[in-house]
Order: sequence, then structure tokens, then C-alpha cells
Amino acid sequence: MRFFTALCAALALSLQPAMATSRIKDIVDVEGVRENQLVGYGLVVGLDGTGDSLRNSPFTRQSLESMLERLGVNTRDAQLNTRNVAAVMVTANLPPFSAQGTRIDVTVAALGDADSLSGGELLVTPLMGADGEVYAVAQGPVAIAGFDASGAAASITQGVPTRARIANGALVEREVVYDLANRDQVRLSLHNPDFATADRIAGAINAYLGVQAARAANPATVEVRRPSGFNGDMVALLTEIENLRVEPDQPARVVIDQASGVIVMGENVRVSTVAIAQGSLTISVTEAPQVSQAEAFAEGGETVVVPRTDVAVVEEEGRLAIVDDGVALRDLVDGLNELGVAPRDLIAILQALNAAGALQAEIEVM
Repeated sequence: MRFFTALCAALALSLQPAMATSRIKDIVDVEGVRENQLVGYGLVVGLDGTGDSLRNSPFTRQSLESMLERLGVNTRDAQLNTRNVAAVMVTANLPPFSAQGTRIDVTVAALGDADSLSGGELLVTPLMGADGEVYAVAQGPVAIAGFDASGAAASITQGVPTRARIANGALVEREVVYDLANRDQVRLSLHNPDFATADRIAGAINAYLGVQAARAANPATVEVRRPSGFNGDMVALLTEIENLRVEPDQPARVVIDQASGVIVMGENVRVSTVAIAQGSLTISVTEAPQVSQAEAFAEGGETVVVPRTDVAVVEEEGRLAIVDDGVALRDLVDGLNELGVAPRDLIAILQALNAAGALQAEIEVM
């Protein structure tokens, strides 16, 4: 009998929904551990007649003349008419703690009226940060994912042939100095700010360390202080606490993308008692003009176009359904699916529920 009771208890526990826990490292960012955006202006050469037209892109012409002058070639009074060069903007993200001499990927995008960057070579391009300092230098052959082919009567384009990428195309020349190891305190920034989540993170860290080393400063920030008795630096402390698991909380929110018809609803979305009717009215107008010709040998007859219009009205039967108070997300979805609601109609229903005050959630339209 005891074995049967224990078996039933174990079965009941196994049927309970498991908590969706996440590691701290997956839901926060550490202060100072961040990427830095870099940007530069350069030239791509070696194009097969698909580059900028120098007449319509004066900046390309000026850049080409300046580059040739630095190489000892004077072309100020010459009539340049090449389409094998394209002016481009080069962007990259400098990873945190990148050491001098490491390589990073860069993205190249045409700035003028070039048709394609296929087969081109990016010349030496300094990449600057927001402070105006050069942090990397990019150079190398570009690789595009799209293509552009055309003939006398047809053309085809796939992807974006004026955007390219250079894997490991930039060399880091300057490091962004940030001494994380010797810091006594850091801040953890939540990806999705929430009071409950921030408090749970601080509680998990304090429970693991056994001291009050963390506190939730606000819904978006958790301050972590290195305990005096901790045997290690801040990097070692973050290594130990980043794998602790917490259960993130989330507000009741409905996100709607009007363009694509995508709807995402959180599990905490609730609906008050309402009645929903869904139906549609379709009106179609078809024009089928006919030609009326005069009979043979008729005097004064002429050919005319006689209009023919067909109007049809189809109204689907409206269905009324009652949604109980406090219904959960799963039940709400099941009920709307039983009504046969299409995504576009579902968007209108959710917006109407929100306008009626029956949707207990925040609605966000993208």
C-alpha cells in the first residue's frame, strides 16, 4: 500500500509542468563586455564593368584620383571612364577583448550606382570607431551571396549583388582596454527588464555564494559585488555564477506584426468573459464586355462594345462563441481555432478585445 501511494505521488509530480529555467548568462549582459561598431570608406576594384559610373558618382572619381596620386600617378586632368571601381562602405563589429593582430569579419556595401561587387577586391580601408580612432584595417577579395544576370530581352537577380562579405577580412590594430578582472563590482543588464526576474537573479547569486553579494538595483540591472572572502578575481566570480539557473518572469504581452500576420502571445495572457462573433462579407465584381457587330450589308451599322457586369455577394455565416473569464492562453487559442479564425481576422479580434478592455495584456503592434 505504501509503495502504491508513493508511486501515485511520483506520478503526480511527473505530470506537473516543469519550470522553464534559464542560465544567468543567457538572459543578462555583463557591464563592459560588449561589441563596438566600426565603419570605413573604401574602394573595390577589379569589377567586370559592373562598378560605379564616374560621371554619376563624383565621390568615386575623387577617391580614385586621390588613391592614384598617393601611388605616384597623376590623373587630375585625365578623362577617367572606367566602370571597374566601386565606392563602398565597410562595417564591422569589434568583439570585446579583441587582441591586436586578431582578425574579424567585415561587410561591404556599394555606395554609388554599381550593379554588382562580384569578383572585386577591397583595397586597404581603415575602420574607425565612434571616437574617430582607427581600430582595424580591412582588405581582401569580396564574396557575394547574390548574382545578377541579364540578356537582350530578360534579366534575373537573386539576392543583393551590391552587398558582400569578407571573412576574416580586417586586422585589429588597436585594443579596447577594459580591466574586468580587477573590478570589485559589476552590473548585469537584463535582456528583458522585469522586477521579478531581477530579484530572482540576485537571490540565486546570494544563495550560491552564501553572502549578500548581489542586489536588484532596478528592473533592468543587478549589481554584483565581489565578496571579501572570495578566492579569485571578478572573472572567476562571473564564471561561477553565470551558469546558475533562474526562472525568468515575463509580462502578459501580445505582439502583432501587421505586415506578415504573425502573432505571438505570452503564457500569462488572460481574457475576461466576452462573446466573439466572426464572419466575413465578400463582394466580387466581374467585367466581361462583349462586342456587338452590325449585320451583313446593313446600312449605317457599326461595331460597338456592350458592357456586361456580374456582381456576386457571398456572406459567410457568423458564429458567436463565449470566452470564459480568466481563460488561459491554451484555451484561448483552442477556442479561436475552433472558430476557424484566420491570422488576419485574429489580429482584428485581439485589437477589438483590447479596445473593449477584455484583454488582460499589453498589446504591441510592430
